[in-house]
Amino acid sequence: MSFIEELKWRGLIQDITPAFEDEIKQKKRVGYIGFDPTSDSLHIGSLVQLVILKHFQNYGHKPIILIGGATGMIGDPSGKSKERNLLSQEIIDKNINSLKDQFSNFLSFDSSENSAIVLNNFQWTNKLNVIDFFRDFGKSLTVNYMMSKESVKKRLINESKEGMSFTEFTYQLFQAYDFYYLFKKFKCTIQMGGSDQWGNITSGVELIRKKTGKKVSAMTCPLITKADGTKFGKTEDGNIWLDKNKTSPYKFYQYWLNSSDEDSKKYVKIFTFETKKYIDNLIAQHELNPHERILQKFIASELTKMVHSDSELRKVINASNILFSKGKEFSFSSIDEETFLQVFEGVPNNLISNEDFKNCSTVEELIMFSSLFNSKSDLSRALKENSVSINKEKINSKKSKSSISLIHNKYLVIQRGKKKYSLLILN
Repeated sequence: MSFIEELKWRGLIQDITPAFEDEIKQKKRVGYIGFDPTSDSLHIGSLVQLVILKHFQNYGHKPIILIGGATGMIGDPSGKSKERNLLSQEIIDKNINSLKDQFSNFLSFDSSENSAIVLNNFQWTNKLNVIDFFRDFGKSLTVNYMMSKESVKKRLINESKEGMSFTEFTYQLFQAYDFYYLFKKFKCTIQMGGSDQWGNITSGVELIRKKTGKKVSAMTCPLITKADGTKFGKTEDGNIWLDKNKTSPYKFYQYWLNSSDEDSKKYVKIFTFETKKYIDNLIAQHELNPHERILQKFIASELTKMVHSDSELRKVINASNILFSKGKEFSFSSIDEETFLQVFEGVPNNLISNEDFKNCSTVEELIMFSSLFNSKSDLSRALKENSVSINKEKINSKKSKSSISLIHNKYLVIQRGKKKYSLLILN
């Protein structure tokens, strides 16, 4: 398939300019996608843009990652109902340095002809003279044209009546200038992005046409939605980040593993790089045995390996197998401590001192240090119901405390029933 056929099949095209198909058929085109440095990590909402750039590079073209060091200080009004909080230069610089590492998981920076490059628009925007800029470029886009954009119109009719500041109104012009600058300096003829960026992107196409008489091209992809109506990339705890310190590899893996069948049939095309034949076959296998969650496991494995590493993937699969196995032949001790803590992130923690641990004469006394039981009688009832486990091993009143082994010499996993956990930590 061609680049555009590939993206169409994967459901990655929303809008394209008339010249895009002809432009992308040419060899070694240069194209870019912009990323705002509003955080020190990308989240999975940014994955679609990285996937598109990877396909773009795989087809022999040169991708530019443009980080909005300057425009990030202005604030993009697209998709926003109110003004963004403006970030300081110090925070933006810190965020940019963090983001650069994440791009290398997707794109090749090996210095070949189509090697990816990372640019920061602060490098050229910082040198602009405000009078020269508005004289030379502000006259190229009329206010009527800029106000016709959806991102502007939505803000002007915002129910809160906050409207839009002149600062955010100019964002469109500055992003258009970025495309013009990259066209002049890097022969960049393609800009891509999410569908919410269509207005900003086409303003760049128009600016280049007005200033140079040349035609450039643009493409947007649809925003990812979930079948149940909830927001893609969000959980009760917030965003799913690409930085392991913000979202652990285990939690990242579990997010994809818990996707619905309907969403997974869409995600496997969008987020993985296997061929159409391979993916069609995988979907067919999944439909024959949906309970085996073939699609979810494949997507979770491919993305965890890409975003984190193969070794992290092996750790989280091992941890998942142990946590969800019904037998006691798998031990929590075989999970490395970092992954073990990721697995039980969010589980109530209870500290027990070395002295108290030693002084516990029975298993019941030890269990009462957890937060799962209101009283000794409550624990006794649970023991009679055979619903209490320590480190996945069922506990009864005859169990000796001396037979209990600490995980990594400091943890005990107390479990009541199927879903209630407490992590007892020797302090």
